[in-house]
Amino acid sequence: MPAVPDTHGLAAVPTHRVGGRWILFFALSWFGVWIAQLTPVQLLLPLQVEKFLHATDWVQNVLGFGYISGIAGAFALVAYPLTGALSDRTTSRFGRRRPWIAAGTAGFALSLFLLGLQTSLLGIGICWVASSTFFCVLTAALTAAISDQVPVNQRGYVSGWISAPQAIGIIAGLVLVTALGLSTFGGYAVMAALLVVLGLPFLLLVHDAVLPPGVVPPLTLGTLLESLWISPRRFPDFGWTLLSRILVNLGNAFGTSLLLYFLMYGLEVPDAEGSLIVLTLVYMLFVIVASLWLGRLSDRLGRRRAFVFGASVLQASAALILAFVPTMGAATVAAALLGLGYGCFLSVDQALATEVLPDQLSRGKDLGIMNIALTVPQAFAPMLGALLVSAVGGFTLLFVISGVTALAGALAVAQVKGVR
Repeated sequence: MPAVPDTHGLAAVPTHRVGGRWILFFALSWFGVWIAQLTPVQLLLPLQVEKFLHATDWVQNVLGFGYISGIAGAFALVAYPLTGALSDRTTSRFGRRRPWIAAGTAGFALSLFLLGLQTSLLGIGICWVASSTFFCVLTAALTAAISDQVPVNQRGYVSGWISAPQAIGIIAGLVLVTALGLSTFGGYAVMAALLVVLGLPFLLLVHDAVLPPGVVPPLTLGTLLESLWISPRRFPDFGWTLLSRILVNLGNAFGTSLLLYFLMYGLEVPDAEGSLIVLTLVYMLFVIVASLWLGRLSDRLGRRRAFVFGASVLQASAALILAFVPTMGAATVAAALLGLGYGCFLSVDQALATEVLPDQLSRGKDLGIMNIALTVPQAFAPMLGALLVSAVGGFTLLFVISGVTALAGALAVAQVKGVR
């Protein structure tokens, strides 16, 4: 069935600024997402995997966690663009994105709850893959809401309210679980509850435009597979932005995923967990400042590319400091630079991504492809990083590769021509 003309303005770029209430609910929803995703990644899941592996070598524990994470990353390759493509065509009376936000939230919360009940490594793997898949469903729809409702000159600031809650979520979940002395099941259950409670205001109270039938052609397997290939020759800015995202996020993941082990076995600090919290707090502070302040500054100046380039270089600098000046003081400086760079990157690059989309009626699918570059590197980095450290018997090469990869991301984004 051919598409009918878009007489409802759904392909138009929004021009009306969103208010504080919209941004507040959006930020709360992302805080729930990040605390539910990052607390398992940083604490609950590694400990759960380690309990069943009984490995004496930390590399084996990281590899076990990495294999599960990598399988989940493979599912994300499908979940992100598929969810986006389906939400682009959803004609529910509740809107295009809202049904997928609801389904993603419910599935994610239930999977986390069941994850806490598992008593086998297979069960842990299955439930984590399910959790990660529903995380993709939820965040694909939430990300598309920016393109649907936020004008271009506000997207840097609004995107900052994705990354600022991420920084807070990294430490909030860890503190909550340890301060309350929660068991593994209790930790997962509390994260699931927070995900639902914090996401309800945006789900229930924020308007979502209804798509009339026939505006977007129906989805078939053939059209889906065809749409997954966006020619970098026809749409070079999309291709360069996607490549930059992959490289910078991979560099960041290499630099951060094994930080606890670097403190324990590389620097051999007396209190590795306490030192990690200090570095995380420094990182968090700079992420929040950079994502909100630099995101808004990017909006005012109408520039994206230079900010993303500079953010990528800062992250590369942080990784190279860790490689060649392996001290706790240098690590603190690196945490500040990394937070400054990654906070800026998360907010401004998200805004940049919304401005290089090939087709405004397929925003959800195209942003789903972009989101792969956020999730998949994080999924594979622990396993690849552990293999690198094990192969050379140290962390220097890992951080060098982290820095070089981020620098390559900076060079890629410099090739974007259609956005300043």
